[in-house]
Amino acid sequence: MDATLNSQTSPTVGLYTAEERRRRDATRWTLVQGVLAPLQFVACAVSFFLVLKYLATGEGLMAASISFVVKTVLLYLIMVTGSIWEKVVFGRWLFAPAFFWEDLVSMLVLALHTACLVGMATGWLSPRTQMLLALAAYVSYIINATQFVLKLRAARRDEARAPVNMGALA
Repeated sequence: MDATLNSQTSPTVGLYTAEERRRRDATRWTLVQGVLAPLQFVACAVSFFLVLKYLATGEGLMAASISFVVKTVLLYLIMVTGSIWEKVVFGRWLFAPAFFWEDLVSMLVLALHTACLVGMATGWLSPRTQMLLALAAYVSYIINATQFVLKLRAARRDEARAPVNMGALA
């Protein structure tokens, strides 16, 4: 592994070493993640409502299905750009120790979304079953998003409490 990506080469405060923090703050992928995450959350909220409406009334399958596809495209996009971000910051495409559990749950989220897409594309599942699977995918996504938010809030708290001037360490 490249020595500049070795977390042992600089002191750690919370989630990031000083060098990882510098890379995180310098890469455009941090901004990309910061834009895509709330966009995906809004898409999920809208789609969640449309899926529930379909399940309650039997109407609006097309709108619920299209919204699910849009949400899933955003999920794939944030996963690809997130892996690039993780490679830049931690030197690994996925499963960097700092985000291992979040990445692991992300795999379940991807699997559920993908299974639902396959069900929609092939007719393998009835429309009602597709929408129930979409709800399961959304619940897993909400759990995963909560993991990331809690992790990033903890990292900010740790950085704020750091007694050392981290800029001086870089």
